[in-house]
Amino acid sequence: MKKSRSTKSKSKKQKRAAKSKSSSRKIQIPGMGKELRATVECVVPFEWTIAAYDSTLPAVLSTPAMIGLMELAAAQAIRSHLPAGAISVGTRIEVDHLKAVPQGAKVEAHARFAGTRAQFLIFESEATCGNNVIGRGRVFRAIVTAADFHARAAKKQ
Repeated sequence: MKKSRSTKSKSKKQKRAAKSKSSSRKIQIPGMGKELRATVECVVPFEWTIAAYDSTLPAVLSTPAMIGLMELAAAQAIRSHLPAGAISVGTRIEVDHLKAVPQGAKVEAHARFAGTRAQFLIFESEATCGNNVIGRGRVFRAIVTAADFHARAAKKQ
């Protein structure tokens, strides 16, 4: 009995190793290089402040809104290099929100393609307000077929 459990355990480990090897392939898109970058800018509306969710908090740019700008910059950096019918979707965020900025402030989010890890595109990202860095980190995106993505999302409603 113990022997068969051990065999099953090895089998699971072997399956995980095989899956890991198959998912570690590099993404190859013609024209995609480290020079890919984009910047988006906005004036912070009240709806993007934390006060919009809780009136006891100050009207400063919320962390989710800052992350959204960083994701948008990364998506725009890669958009023109995607194959027909493909989109990129956010999969992971590693971000530090460093400084608060008030409603009405002009904010820019910058993204620069930094490389790939397995099937994910990695972008170095920074949010600024004037000369101040208000956030920085990494944005991970994956390339998917738009039709498949929308079909899967519709099934979850």
